[in-house]
Amino acid sequence: MKRREFFASASSLMLPVVVNGFGFKSLSESSALVQRLKTTAVLNSDRILVIIYLGGGNDGLNTVIPLEYYSRYNELRSNIAIPENQVLRLNGNLETGLHPAMTGMRAMYDEGKLAIIQGVAYPNPDQSHYRSTDIWMTGVDSSQYATSGWAGRYLNDRFSGYPSNYPNAEMEDPLAVQIGQISTTALLGKNESMAITLQDPNSFYQLIGEPNTSIDSSLPCCEAGELIAFIRQQQVLTVGYASEIKAAADAGANLAPYPDASLKNELAEQLKIVARLIHGGLKSKIYYVTLGGFDTHADQVGTSTTEGTHAQLLKKLSDAVAAFQNDLKLQGTEDRVLGMTFSDFGRRATSNASKGTDHGVGAPMFVFGRGIKRQLIGTNPDLINGLLPPNPASSMTNRDVKMQVDFRRVYSDILNDWFGTSGSKTDQILYKNFKTTSLFSDVVQSIASGSWPNPEIWSNGRVPTSSTLIKINAGHIIEVGQNITAREVKVEAGGKLKFLGDYSVNITG
Repeated sequence: MKRREFFASASSLMLPVVVNGFGFKSLSESSALVQRLKTTAVLNSDRILVIIYLGGGNDGLNTVIPLEYYSRYNELRSNIAIPENQVLRLNGNLETGLHPAMTGMRAMYDEGKLAIIQGVAYPNPDQSHYRSTDIWMTGVDSSQYATSGWAGRYLNDRFSGYPSNYPNAEMEDPLAVQIGQISTTALLGKNESMAITLQDPNSFYQLIGEPNTSIDSSLPCCEAGELIAFIRQQQVLTVGYASEIKAAADAGANLAPYPDASLKNELAEQLKIVARLIHGGLKSKIYYVTLGGFDTHADQVGTSTTEGTHAQLLKKLSDAVAAFQNDLKLQGTEDRVLGMTFSDFGRRATSNASKGTDHGVGAPMFVFGRGIKRQLIGTNPDLINGLLPPNPASSMTNRDVKMQVDFRRVYSDILNDWFGTSGSKTDQILYKNFKTTSLFSDVVQSIASGSWPNPEIWSNGRVPTSSTLIKINAGHIIEVGQNITAREVKVEAGGKLKFLGDYSVNITG
């Protein structure tokens, strides 16, 4: 779908149209509904990315649980392991499950709106919070440094010369919006941040002039309280693009329920604002929100292993993302919004004596939205033969999950296939070329040895419009356990196409 794609009016009130496989409705100009929607984002087809940072280093093995290795999983972390009978099974994927607190995201997976990328990390990992997060945000090798972020470089290239002569007719709104105390490196451009920052949800409600219980209850009575509220309002109004944000907030609305404010789900409060601004027509391309607390060295679980700090965090994540996706669906905007999560690093496969986990390497990454075509990238971590050897400098029992997918492969797919950036431009933004993970395309390049599903029957139920290209990289194996159809098969030297029975590959040419 191209930027600023224009849908012509239909002669009848509503006619179904399809663009790139996504269904839309075309509304006649005479419709009262279309007049109201002109002030919202429903007719704005430009694409958006929502980045969710899970601060602290999320424990991947208790988030996405490798049921096929459950006995070894339980052996490695018996004091924090999720009971097998409480793991949330995934539709069509009996070997993998989610933490029992993640009911909302499990439903999204079953609906084809959630992808899991296994074993995400980068070569020569650094297990310092500060440095590892910097690598994720800047998109560089662990031996390199950059003063700009990967998303900031993309925005810098797309909106050249920013902030000079902005806002303008092409882009009258902020390029990106961050909700958080400290500006993220991910949105730094060559010279400055490409985003405006709202410190927290409270500052947003102060800006738009709506009452907020948590704000009002903290103010003293009468004239003193009114004076403090006025001062705070003036501080918030200094935010760049304040009038544009307020206009979008006034035009937009949340159409789906979110977790009750009494539950103190800070991620839900942030995503609620993002959804409202999207519906209100704000043309910002990237939103950045955070959920902290994932550095669970101790007391990761509570009285039972399904309770405690990590369970609470995963419930906040799952409930917030599910509510946000439902909101987008009701708005009619979910075809143009993509979400992704990332964290500092994974955590060790082995738990510690404090019922926690220490800094590790590989961990799952989530990408969500209707635009995904492939829901499982990579394979479950091999907990029997595939863990990294223990570090001699530490306990010989400590084991780490291996990297399967370089995180920049996901970034590359988002830039190329979601935002439509040219391959050569993406290579410049990420400083090198990265193979696709096939999240959004029919091209399949191997991730690691392991089974590969029939490309004509994707796990999200959508059938590709053309046969799939199979490319097997050197040193990797694609196992075929059923008859498949492909447009082309390319096997690099050292790669292997392995048949697990009397099956065939039909080449369509």
